[in-house]
Amino acid sequence: MLNHTATLYLSTVFIWGSTFFAIRFQLGEVAPEVSIAYRFALAAAILMLWCRIRGLPMRFGLKQHLWILLQGLTLFGFNYLVVYLATPHLTSGLIAVVFSTIVLMNIANGALLFGKRADGSVIVGALIGLAGIALVFLPELSGLELDDGAFKGLLLSLLGTFIASLGNMASTRNQRAGLPVVQSNAYGMAYGAITLFVIALAGGAPFTYEATVGYTLSLLYLALFGSVLAFGSFLTLLGRIGAERAAYAMVLFPIVALGISTLFEHYQWSPEALFGVALVLLGNVLIIVSRERLQRLWQIVKPPRRSLP
Repeated sequence: MLNHTATLYLSTVFIWGSTFFAIRFQLGEVAPEVSIAYRFALAAAILMLWCRIRGLPMRFGLKQHLWILLQGLTLFGFNYLVVYLATPHLTSGLIAVVFSTIVLMNIANGALLFGKRADGSVIVGALIGLAGIALVFLPELSGLELDDGAFKGLLLSLLGTFIASLGNMASTRNQRAGLPVVQSNAYGMAYGAITLFVIALAGGAPFTYEATVGYTLSLLYLALFGSVLAFGSFLTLLGRIGAERAAYAMVLFPIVALGISTLFEHYQWSPEALFGVALVLLGNVLIIVSRERLQRLWQIVKPPRRSLP
């Protein structure tokens, strides 16, 4: 169980960390909302085919579909659209900082909607991790000029993060009600894609396709790995260890993104960024490792008491 949980967690972190690089190939001729719609339509088709091959049950009642619709709109639709609307006003690093606050939002929403009280170590770990991610992106934070555009970008980023947190709550509720993750994601991604197609159509966005190797391969990667596998891993993890702990992946995967940027885009690490990574990793330990395990670990590593002469 523990090894499987670790695999789900690492898969989520490393796949989503790599999607930052893949998304760069999606920006160009095709409108962002159309590209997102393509992504989730393709992901939904892959999952539907998988369910059919495996013979997984796909019949659900109206009430169940309404809850899946809510999950789809909040996790595979409106949250992406709002964050994309924020991108002209903020750098990707600042958006990553804002989105990492989903850890605190999940703690608050979990307490409000499910009466779930977070452990003190989880709250402390989240705050340490957020401080670390702020240090990593300190140059962008210090260079922020809070004009009308930047303020709008911050509000949109916070709104998109809050919508995603509500999606986490919807998924938690659906799993508690016995809805399977794979089928819920298949229908949810289809609902999200349809909604984005309607929004793009209403906004007059052209339904074009960039017939290049970079666009096509990145679309396939984002659909199969970034959507099918990563969301499947994350939502399974969410049901297993709770929304507040699972959401810490949102703090950790920007670090992976910067590692990839170091290899391919010559990102230069500063001392503040390195210290920030150390804080993020410390926060990760405090959130993922249970209080009992931390106490046992402290008993092993704490310095021995010296008797007074």
